[in-house]
Amino acid sequence: MRSDCSFVRAANGLRFAYIEQGERDGRVVLLLHGYTDSHRSFDLLRPHLPESWRVIALTQRGHGRTDKPEAGYDIATMAADVPAFLDALGVERAILVGHSMGAAVALQTAADYPARVGGIALIGAFANFRDKAAVLELAEQVRGFTDKVDPEFALAFQESTLAAMIPQSFLDTVVGESLRCPAHAWNGALEGQLGSDPVAAAHRCRAPALLIRGEKDAFVPAADQLALRDALPSARLITMQGVGHAPQWERPDEVAILLRAYLGELADIESTLSYAVFG
Repeated sequence: MRSDCSFVRAANGLRFAYIEQGERDGRVVLLLHGYTDSHRSFDLLRPHLPESWRVIALTQRGHGRTDKPEAGYDIATMAADVPAFLDALGVERAILVGHSMGAAVALQTAADYPARVGGIALIGAFANFRDKAAVLELAEQVRGFTDKVDPEFALAFQESTLAAMIPQSFLDTVVGESLRCPAHAWNGALEGQLGSDPVAAAHRCRAPALLIRGEKDAFVPAADQLALRDALPSARLITMQGVGHAPQWERPDEVAILLRAYLGELADIESTLSYAVFG
């Protein structure tokens, strides 16, 4: 498995950091991280994914080692980055796996660019960011950022997403990645989420969907998952007991099993459709 970070410049001018593993000709699975995270958010998950897949973990604009423009943090613009990034890698179509903010980006991408998305798996997805006390409290604090982010604040933020222990070394990593985000990216990405409408995107989405939620998620209530499930044309909802907002951190092996099963179902659906057309 490759562990080095690669870079590619897309047609929109941004240089994106990413990490890739698996067969070059395998099914493309694009991993989209959450708020202030990076491709490192999937370090615990990736070893459990099949080598037959071409797994690509992208660091989105403003985060990690990707370029950090002053603007463009609304979800629609971040969604437009996805096909631009895929074009730069010569990838036509991908399965999108998004966590939290990344789930909103994945959903918007599927709605706006349906030909580029074969399916979506949404982990800790919000139906609405504006009616969550924890999100609004976070926004109030983040709006006060003018310079470097306090490491203690970044640590407290990342710990607030957890319901169980994770390796200390990994927690140190994700806190370090949060500190790579400048104040304008913390602000812009959060305001972009507050201004988004995931349910509206879900109504326009035609891709098969898997929803994964931690039962102890302190940010996303079960009602959000039900709203998304009802808005999506084909969605399965799975709740993981005893897990917080980041199941891929707390139980990466179980999340990998769910993703393997989901991609297997997608392959069966595509095989059936192909047989119906050509059989």
